[in-house]
Amino acid sequence: MSNHALLLKRVTYASVVTAIILIIVKAYAWYLSGSVGILASLIDSLMDSFASLINLFAVRYALQPADDDHHFGHGKAEPLAGFAQASFIAGSAVFLIFNAINRLQNPQTLNHSDVGIWVMVFSIIITLLLVLYQRHVVKITNNLAIKADSLHYVTDLLTNFSILVALFLTLKGYLWADAVFAIVISLYIFKSAFDIGNSSLQQLMDKKLDEETEKLILNAIDQTDDILGVHDFKTRQSGKDKFVQFHLELDDRFSLIQAHAIADKLENKLVQLIPDTEVIIHQDPTKVIEK
Repeated sequence: MSNHALLLKRVTYASVVTAIILIIVKAYAWYLSGSVGILASLIDSLMDSFASLINLFAVRYALQPADDDHHFGHGKAEPLAGFAQASFIAGSAVFLIFNAINRLQNPQTLNHSDVGIWVMVFSIIITLLLVLYQRHVVKITNNLAIKADSLHYVTDLLTNFSILVALFLTLKGYLWADAVFAIVISLYIFKSAFDIGNSSLQQLMDKKLDEETEKLILNAIDQTDDILGVHDFKTRQSGKDKFVQFHLELDDRFSLIQAHAIADKLENKLVQLIPDTEVIIHQDPTKVIEK
């Protein structure tokens, strides 16, 4: 198993375990306190756990190599998982908004606020550790599903911190704070869901690689000897795999062996420059006009 695959599997397991722990402690705190803010955080964690389970299966499937039925691999499983996550997260945000508005109209004092505060502190610590690990893995693998999952937990961090502030304010007699913070958190969750869904949709629609990566590829082509030009340049991404194809303009006096050697040299350069890249090069004979 490659290092990338091992990292991806470990981080998905870590995400699932973290989500389960957070659900248990937040459910306990909500049961004791009745805080709608803690309920918001609990539902967010429930969505995170569901998303993490989706990622667990999606990443395992996406890592499978190409086969007779999927010639370009199974990488599209990642953005599909991201899109599913976005849908569930958006739904949870709408549910939270309605609950928070109801609490705002009918404010209540909270019970066992000290338990809620300690649970939020614990949640912040354990979530921060997971996010740091996820960002380490994303930096190495650039995996979209893990990147989306990490965004969930960054949202969870902000949620937990906001609820901590709301609990303090409620203890001071500001009963509206619990509901107001829950509404703000819900709107932020909805915005995060939109961002994840949009990124996933773009990859499913075969959006080209980012400008920086394309510029890197074109510069490598320009710096290769004996190449007269390039056209029909196209790129896309499926999971961790990137696909690059273009037509190379070469001197029509080159033999097939010479043209093939130039294309091979360039392909090897691009694969080393950008890992997990499949390059398809068509060689076009071009007449050189001598001056």
